Amino acid sequence: MEKIYGFTHYSFFTDMAELASKHNSFDLSLGLPDFDIDDRLKQYLKESADYNHHNYEPLAGNPLLIENIIQFNLNRKNSIQLKNNEVTIVPCATFALHTSLKSVLNQGDEVIVIQPCYYTYGPSIVLNGGIPVYYDLDNDFTINWEKLQNCISQKTKAIIINSPQNPTGKIWSKSDWNQFYELIKDQEIYLISEEIYDIYCYDGIEHYSSFLHPELKKRTFCIFSLGKMFHCTGWKVSYLLTPEELTAKFRCHQQYISYSANAPAQYALAKYLEVFDPSETQKLMQNKRDIFNELIKDTPFEVEQKAEGSVFQIVNFRNVSKTMSDVEFSKWLTIEKKVACLPLSAFYNSRQNSDYVRFSFAKKDEVIIQAFEHLRKSL
Repeated sequence: MEKIYGFTHYSFFTDMAELASKHNSFDLSLGLPDFDIDDRLKQYLKESADYNHHNYEPLAGNPLLIENIIQFNLNRKNSIQLKNNEVTIVPCATFALHTSLKSVLNQGDEVIVIQPCYYTYGPSIVLNGGIPVYYDLDNDFTINWEKLQNCISQKTKAIIINSPQNPTGKIWSKSDWNQFYELIKDQEIYLISEEIYDIYCYDGIEHYSSFLHPELKKRTFCIFSLGKMFHCTGWKVSYLLTPEELTAKFRCHQQYISYSANAPAQYALAKYLEVFDPSETQKLMQNKRDIFNELIKDTPFEVEQKAEGSVFQIVNFRNVSKTMSDVEFSKWLTIEKKVACLPLSAFYNSRQNSDYVRFSFAKKDEVIIQAFEHLRKSL
């Protein structure tokens, strides 16, 4: 545990994976798939190398990739119509979030963060001179609009929202975005909307992007991840949707930080988008979620709400232990019971305990099955 820019940094995300490896445990802690990518995607990467895609792409990104991203978004059931200058290719979602904040924040501006959330949000705000203001979701992980409104002040410059949400699996609907806009419409507040699990929406729910709201769009940085979509996060290619005015501000900073993203991968991903069927990937991940939730019924764990989206499931562990903190429990489960998870308190700025742990079901079916067969026998 160490202090970084005023934050107490718990490296649970790496520690739990290392513990799982050290103790030969089933690793359901991180959202990193353990299954292979599509062979066609590998072939397109080889093709890219042969075509000599080894120098910098333009600041905006590979033109074919931008064209195919526009077409992909147009083909969604909740279709998003885009212009060329509203799409920017970036190295990763974390880069997009950090640079979006850099594009709008002045020293001392406040940014509202909805907790639980991914651990990079607060440090990114502080690194850009801002002040994080934390709003905690209610016990059922839903938004209390009145409480959220109470977090907004004259200093509020941006709000970060993640849908489908990591770690809760909650999804924002059209109605949620409408209600959110009512909170901020009379003030200059920007939206950083991280939508990296956009194709992982289950039980007939379709992803509804913040970028579809005609007024919110004017002040939104909307972040997507091709790495999450295609299970190739190491390729380091994501994309950002912004209105043209914000695109210019974003690229002004981008040119001095990364300039462009992985060039060979951009071409390969562009070609793959031409043959990719998101419904197949959605069905694959929903089936994994359903296997997970069926098998967990044979253990003392309690799933209070099945994940609506993302690749994570929040689970109440208090039927197993009433005394351990969620950190202690996660380590105990990983070391003693050979199944790794993450404590929910790792997704809060200053919380020390909760009743929940987070599992990832972005794993091979046999790994999920074997992990829960082991838990069923040992708990």
